[in-house]
Amino acid sequence: MRSSILLAALVAIGCGGPSYTAADMATTPTPVADVFGCLRQQLQAIGFAQSSIDTDDHRLTARRYDETARRPDVKFRRMVDVLEMDVHPDTGNQARLIVAEKTFAEYFTERGQLLQQETASDRVRAAGQAVVTACGR
Repeated sequence: MRSSILLAALVAIGCGGPSYTAADMATTPTPVADVFGCLRQQLQAIGFAQSSIDTDDHRLTARRYDETARRPDVKFRRMVDVLEMDVHPDTGNQARLIVAEKTFAEYFTERGQLLQQETASDRVRAAGQAVVTACGR
């Protein structure tokens, strides 16, 4: 009896942590290569710059910097919104689009750049939804 209560408590503690990443998904009958091309075109429309690309696995990462954010910390530099996009074939000749939306606070310390993940901002969530709407339908 005690071990089952302890196990339940450990599971509750492990699953109760904060989730910083938001995600949007879509399934479309459009071919994977076309959805991936659409993602690359949409980056400029939403104000993001491509930071990495994997054409073989159809993965793309993009960033947008917010220089207007301020914090009462002299080491704080700016906020960074990140979109991680992945397109892969799904069952029935459809493409599955997954967009992970993340926000980081960038600090410059004695050791160099430090990115600390925070809850995904409303701006990055809106950008992720815009990409899914444009390319995932």
